[in-house]
Amino acid sequence: MNKIAAILLLLISFSLQAGQTSINSLRLWSAPDHTRLVFDTSASVKHKIFSLSKPERLVIDFSDARLNTSLAGFKGKDRFVRRIRSSKRHNNSLRIVLDLKSRIRPKIFALAPNREYGHRLVLDLFSTQSIAKAPVKKAATKRYKQFQQARDVVIAIDAGHGGEDPGAIGTYGTREKDVVLSIARKLEAMVRKEPGMRPVMIRKGDYYLRLRKRSALARREKADLFISIHADAFRNKRVRGSSVYTLSNRGASSEAARWLAERENSADLVGGVELKDKDDVLASVLLDLSQTGTRQASHDVASKVLGRMRRIGKVHHTSVQKAGFAVLKSPDVPSILVETAFITNPTEEKRLRSHKHQAKLARSILAGIRDYFHKNPPPGTRLAQKMNRKPAVKRKHVTNRGDTLAMIAKQYQVSVNGLRDVNGLSGDVIRVGQVLQIP
Repeated sequence: MNKIAAILLLLISFSLQAGQTSINSLRLWSAPDHTRLVFDTSASVKHKIFSLSKPERLVIDFSDARLNTSLAGFKGKDRFVRRIRSSKRHNNSLRIVLDLKSRIRPKIFALAPNREYGHRLVLDLFSTQSIAKAPVKKAATKRYKQFQQARDVVIAIDAGHGGEDPGAIGTYGTREKDVVLSIARKLEAMVRKEPGMRPVMIRKGDYYLRLRKRSALARREKADLFISIHADAFRNKRVRGSSVYTLSNRGASSEAARWLAERENSADLVGGVELKDKDDVLASVLLDLSQTGTRQASHDVASKVLGRMRRIGKVHHTSVQKAGFAVLKSPDVPSILVETAFITNPTEEKRLRSHKHQAKLARSILAGIRDYFHKNPPPGTRLAQKMNRKPAVKRKHVTNRGDTLAMIAKQYQVSVNGLRDVNGLSGDVIRVGQVLQIP
């Protein structure tokens, strides 16, 4: 009788465990502005999260769950997290405690399965001491003052994917995120040696950044060009070659609509101009002008980069392609996306793994960037001085009653920023009879 009871208890225990959600692994990624923890779970899991102080802790209670991994390896590896520990609770619940080094601001959300991962619960930890943003007018004024002094051309270099997002994976297990970061670092080193240019790395390590965060970082650095580096993928392993993309017309239109819709609740700028105090017509005109100039510059630099890449190997498309990539949607920073090769093609995958070939790719991208900026150096840059190409002033305009900078810019097919830079303006105010130089 005792044996039967023991067997029944054992079966009940197995049954309860079978109904529990398993936490199979925990992954941690440290980014410059936050830490991300990813719990890989066997199914969607119910949870509660709360903070404790003295000492600082973050507690996550999982309902009807069990831990199938060790947490010992996470001690002291992160700037926010001192260690991670767990304990079983009543009703088959599980408690995980993060002992913290300082106060944090948590954000937690669930992710559905995809082709790489199953169910996940993602926990992002942010510092409570956020960096205060400079007032818009002061930031804009500082920008125009910088144009009065020689500066470097700023190249923002973005390595795609990262962290828990590996990107495409090749036949030999090569991960896109690793290859493109290596190419980006090589390009960064080359740009740093280029006279009159300064690189800014968007993703500096193995962590994930939201797409809009990437373009926002480029805008914060006042980049003259944003370049996102990727490796293409396709189900047919014979497909190969490089491609260069810019933002599509549809993508630009949808982004303009988003900016117009959000301008009342944000401090987003278009070329240093705040949108929230503009009426619908003026805001729309400003966006249109900014996007038109940016898209043309994007296409021009993309053509130069594609031409250079054609010299070192096969290109998949012989002309610049257009797509609605979110990472390209900054309205005032020329942006391109380079697909260096097809990582799903075994031959190209081997080349992508080669540091020698990575350097070739980086050199070809730099050559295209150089080709563009040597012919189109931004006003006020050291490169413009070196090329002896000061902002060309071909025409002048005497302002009449009712004129606005936006109307004048549209009349002469130039950007509002260009008008401001050439004429030393820090705002939109102009006087009747004022003589404006047209770049």
